[in-house]
Amino acid sequence: MTTFWIFIALVMLVGLMLIWIPHFRQQKLLKTEEAGVRKQTNLELFNERLGVLEKELSEELLDQAEFDALKKELEISLLQDIKEASDDSLVNQIKPKTILWPSIMSVCLIVISGYLYQHLGAFENIETAQQPANPHAGMDTAQIMAQRVQMMEAQVKAEPENSQVWFSLGHAYVSANQYDKGIAAFDKVMDLVGKHAELLGPKATAMYYKAGQQMTPQIKAIIDESLAMDAQDPSTLLLVGMDAFFTADYKQAIASWQTILDSDRADVDRAALMNAIETANLRMQSETAGMPNDDAHKQVKASATKSVNVTISISAELAAKASPEDTIFIFARATEGPKVPLAATKVSAKSFPITVTLDDSSGMGGDKKLSDATNVEVIAVLSKHGNIKPQAGDLQGKISTVAVGDAANLVLDTQVQ
Repeated sequence: MTTFWIFIALVMLVGLMLIWIPHFRQQKLLKTEEAGVRKQTNLELFNERLGVLEKELSEELLDQAEFDALKKELEISLLQDIKEASDDSLVNQIKPKTILWPSIMSVCLIVISGYLYQHLGAFENIETAQQPANPHAGMDTAQIMAQRVQMMEAQVKAEPENSQVWFSLGHAYVSANQYDKGIAAFDKVMDLVGKHAELLGPKATAMYYKAGQQMTPQIKAIIDESLAMDAQDPSTLLLVGMDAFFTADYKQAIASWQTILDSDRADVDRAALMNAIETANLRMQSETAGMPNDDAHKQVKASATKSVNVTISISAELAAKASPEDTIFIFARATEGPKVPLAATKVSAKSFPITVTLDDSSGMGGDKKLSDATNVEVIAVLSKHGNIKPQAGDLQGKISTVAVGDAANLVLDTQVQ
């Protein structure tokens, strides 16, 4: 921006110089020319008179003494004329031309340039043009997800035999709540590479969400088939543990998640699993400490449904910007009243998609609890600096509103500038 204004100043300076320099040069030339004309006139008169005297001398109309006297008188007269001409030039100097016209032209140059720039220029876009346009500006989460799905659909059209692209599209469909298309995408992957536990697990998860987080016989059959192929498949065991947790079967949830931890797999989020196991243990201890029909038992049972299950994924455009060493902070805050965090947790960004549960056990303390809210806003920040406050280079995503007790899909689709 500074360079731009310097350039404008230079252009204006050149324009003013083109107006004023010829003005001053013209005055100087006029003065010089006037002085030269006077001297030339006096010399011509002197030579003319001298010529007359020389002619009279040659015709013997004058003798030498008279000629010398007249010539001397003529020379004296020439000197006097030159002196008088010089004095007149000092007294009656040519008056310099007025500076009115150059001044008017300078003002016009500045005013006209400013007017044209104001009405024809795009000065208001200078700052914004320096900023890269945000491809998701003005779009909500659903629109961004729809755009991501369209891009991945274009990829599978270009590479219909690429199983990895179909697999990613399946997860994108699930994140966009298009469960039927997600199931079809996972079936397509299995047509290309055959049945594997790591494919059956995501398919069963898509069917589970489609069924409203209810375990149906068909889903159970797929889970059994997947575990028969790989008893430690993370995607399948995550689903088993999640369903057991929602039905308050905390032992089964802990067993499923602990199996994943014991598998020593590198592609699982151990921090999130340990946090989930700790939450299930707290719930189980609360149930054991109270009588089956007492108020504490009822409160724990009620709070089991007063949670938000969030599946976190990352957009294809930003996937390369995440690394396993990054940390994801997830927190929920009320959509009504003060925007205070009601629950928060953090997980490692080792693999996507990642599922976390926000409830009262992950509360921030104070009087406000997640179970007291009807709807919450969920925000996730993938931090490269270990700070919950977003910084340049971090990734973030947001769900504007989700009902407490429901599940949601959150996509990290924005890079903090």
